Amino acid sequence: MLDPMSLAAITAVLGAVGAGMANEAGKWAWESAGGLVRRIVGQEVTAPTGPAELSAVARLVHESVRDDPALARAWAAFARTAPLPATAHGIPVLPPSIRFFTDRQGPMRLLEREASRKADGRPRLALIHGPEGIGTSALAVHWGCREAARFPGGQLYADLRGASAGTALDSAVALRGLLLQLGMDQDDIPPSAADRRASFRRCVADRRLLVVLDHAHSSAQVQPLVTSAPEVFTVVVARRPLPGLDAVPVPVGPLSDKDARRLLTDLAGSGTMTAARGVLPRVLERCGGSPYALRAAAPLLSEPEPVLGAASPSGPAPARHRTEEAASMTGHDPVRTAAEVAYRGLEPGAARVYRLMSLREWPALGPDVVGQIAGIPEAEAARTLGALADGQLLERTDTDRYRYRPAVRGHAEETAFRTDGIAACSAAMTGTVRWYLRLAVRARLAALPQAWAIGPLYDELAGSAGPYADEGDALTALRAELGNLVQAVLAAEESGDPDTVYQLCQALWPLQLKAGHHDEILPALRAGARVVDAHHPGSRMAGRMHVLLALNLMELWEYEEAESHLTAAVRAEEQAGHRRGQASAVESLGLLRLRQWRFQEAYASFDEANTVLDEVDPDGEGARDLPRARALLERHRGRALRGLGDFPGARERLESALGFFRAAADPYNAARTLTDLAETCLAEGHPENALPLIDEATATLDKEKAAHHLTHLRALRERCLSAQE
Repeated sequence: MLDPMSLAAITAVLGAVGAGMANEAGKWAWESAGGLVRRIVGQEVTAPTGPAELSAVARLVHESVRDDPALARAWAAFARTAPLPATAHGIPVLPPSIRFFTDRQGPMRLLEREASRKADGRPRLALIHGPEGIGTSALAVHWGCREAARFPGGQLYADLRGASAGTALDSAVALRGLLLQLGMDQDDIPPSAADRRASFRRCVADRRLLVVLDHAHSSAQVQPLVTSAPEVFTVVVARRPLPGLDAVPVPVGPLSDKDARRLLTDLAGSGTMTAARGVLPRVLERCGGSPYALRAAAPLLSEPEPVLGAASPSGPAPARHRTEEAASMTGHDPVRTAAEVAYRGLEPGAARVYRLMSLREWPALGPDVVGQIAGIPEAEAARTLGALADGQLLERTDTDRYRYRPAVRGHAEETAFRTDGIAACSAAMTGTVRWYLRLAVRARLAALPQAWAIGPLYDELAGSAGPYADEGDALTALRAELGNLVQAVLAAEESGDPDTVYQLCQALWPLQLKAGHHDEILPALRAGARVVDAHHPGSRMAGRMHVLLALNLMELWEYEEAESHLTAAVRAEEQAGHRRGQASAVESLGLLRLRQWRFQEAYASFDEANTVLDEVDPDGEGARDLPRARALLERHRGRALRGLGDFPGARERLESALGFFRAAADPYNAARTLTDLAETCLAEGHPENALPLIDEATATLDKEKAAHHLTHLRALRERCLSAQE
């Protein structure tokens, strides 16, 4: 058993506490660890932000506790109740394979060989690569589904969206998705990319598992997702070889004519193939051995003359004119050719939907927004989307939305600008962004009804009843549209619409505060800061944008950059004369200092924020919130004093804040303050005084269904009982 006073054990405890900061209880434990480390070492120690710094802090603690029994007991009591690394017990499965799968025996043998290779410390890793539409993804999924019994620990699947650098998923975001598939609670997923990698490798270390990483963009994107666990087989799918990825190459080329005919026969039937034998050579030539193009062509073989012609305002061209047009398209990229052939057979309304959906790399769109884009009823949009998917021009997602293949989207976008013109395309994009803005603002107001926001649409919709049953329903709506909302922010930035950028960024705040989607939101918030610095520096909005970005960066452990944005926010709010906003920015700077274990600076920031509040006009904006704001600052000052070891001062501040929250009937903040008081009593050496505070906080938070807070309180109670032994 590992000695709890050993350097390795101390390092492990600090690492586990740091990795657990995805939820409020984890942040509490981290702050408590900082105060304890300061008392043990006898001086201020800045919180570590990386492995080297963590090892250095652990060494300081180790050197201090080995010669002082009292300090050793204090550390041992904390270590016994430190959060354990989060576990994951889900058994994920792959998406379903396609029904008709032809050939690919050579690539299948290569996958089999690598999957069966004797474990020798090297990752079991294969790279399937080939041009778009050639069936690389289908091969990976089909092989995995066929070999499901080989992987009783599950089969993970991640779409890395690597068609371009702009759409490629960040590896930290991909790790979050993989951990969720493994069954880890979203509130247990570590905030930092390094800790997510460690959690993922720990969770899969003893599993027989398949990991399929589809649509990879680069080896840099893939490497953090690769493990050398002996029973894990990772299959990467990309359009081309990925330099720097030490994987077994599995190239995939076009189907032979024989296999292409077999696939068409499976899809269309032998009778249809016999009837279409006159045009079949040209169809095969046009498809170029691409399974995607063959699947798109199969439904057309049953037509009298089975290749569709050019779309026109009055509908598809007569069938007798189509064969000649198709023959002239041979020699082009099979995917784009198949898209053009299918497009030429669309009715005008469906053709317009196909074009106007493509103007941005939206992750996936539903009938509601497509109806807005095309100016048609939602029910009609749903039927049209289904028809486009049946024609292989769109793909259905698991959430009943629709997306393009990258090459098909490129074809649709080019066709849109050629057919509809720049003005119509611009109008469609503007309408789409405005639709997302209205959705986002309504959901934001419902998800956080007490929180303030700036912007004309917030003023217009404030107090109006939205379509959401409760706050959780509104949060779910925001989460479902997150990828599209980020794209809407970037589109508004490109079109020079700063007000829309600002309002959308504020609408993402519930996803920061309650759902932990910090990585995904980051590009939008960076855009908000860029836009406001370019258009409205020194304004209230500048303060707001920089604070939102800074709070997001704090959760990602990017402390230095977060500090620079908070400083910019303080400066902007001061220039704008917005004292309430200035105080909030200074308070946020103090919260950053608490996270960094810089308790003296944190206390000074909270004092400064309180002084700024004195300048708020008693009848002006934000005046009604001043008592609550001051109570929160009292609580924060108590936390800072506890970190400094000033326990009487900490209790005085915390009891003052508790009195306000009780009188104001604010049970949640009262319970948080009770927890802080209990931490203070325990740190002071009076666990018997902490126990009733813990019990009161537990009773309150149990009604609030605050699971992670309750976990922290149970650990705190255990520490108190251990200290009394």
